[in-house]
Amino acid sequence: MDIDDESYLNSLDEQEENFAYIKPRLRDQPRRNVAEVAETTGLESGFTSTYKPSRHEAGWLLDSLRTFYEQNLVRDVLYLVKGGKEANVYCCEAGTAGPAGVELVAAKVYRPRQFRNLRNDHLYREGRAVLTSEGRAVKNSDGRMMRALGKKTDFGAQVQHTSWLMHEFNTLERLHRAGVAVPRAFSASENAVLMGYIGSREAAAPTLSEITLKTNEATALFRTVLQTVETMLRENVIHGDLSAYNLLYWEGDITLIDFPQITSPQSNPHARTLFERDVTRVCEYFLRQGVRCNAAASTSEIWGRVGLGGE
Repeated sequence: MDIDDESYLNSLDEQEENFAYIKPRLRDQPRRNVAEVAETTGLESGFTSTYKPSRHEAGWLLDSLRTFYEQNLVRDVLYLVKGGKEANVYCCEAGTAGPAGVELVAAKVYRPRQFRNLRNDHLYREGRAVLTSEGRAVKNSDGRMMRALGKKTDFGAQVQHTSWLMHEFNTLERLHRAGVAVPRAFSASENAVLMGYIGSREAAAPTLSEITLKTNEATALFRTVLQTVETMLRENVIHGDLSAYNLLYWEGDITLIDFPQITSPQSNPHARTLFERDVTRVCEYFLRQGVRCNAAASTSEIWGRVGLGGE
């Protein structure tokens, strides 16, 4: 591993992330304060929620999900699955316009405006396109967007926020089509992604970090995870932040989640380093479960089989 790359990655683990609430602008609506947003979104629009968010949370939660409600993709928010610095995930009751047979969906609602404030986010962004809210790559000829990104204006931050969100949505669609064990992406709004829910109505699937496995099951799951990351690599996708904290475990199977930091092994010069970091974190968990594994060897074997070459 290159020394400079290693220092970059260590700094990502150690730094603090700070977020500020900036209410998204509602198209064709006057500006309102947080309390008014919570009240009118939940009452006048008819969108009620079994889950009772805090006063501060209600403004951006209900506003972020309103598009899904209006499209009849979501009819109720049942409970908070996970709260994080980047986003909250909620278990929702699916609306009638959703996929047939799907009763529950997961809504990942991103922290408003400032999606993730990483000092070294260029490590992931290098070599990947900036995406619009329609999922299309921003062209270099789009001077307004490119200047805003370069000058890091408020508009530039909004563009970057949208790009991170759409990279996650597009990646879920792409990997699901390829047969990778990821939630199915259903829809995206200005500040949220609606996707398949893993778990029951009473409880969401735990992450691997929350459970202890018997050695024989852990060994089988370890092979599954390595096969999965190899399939992703063949699809030109590196997770970028893989660990036991974003591997869900449900009824003996695993599901990979959290893809905003994906990167390409073809276009990112730090790709090998990021891939080895993913494999190393996976190995660290499975070593604790009694599985014999070697992160460096597994990284080299998979990288070589995919035919990427180099270090």
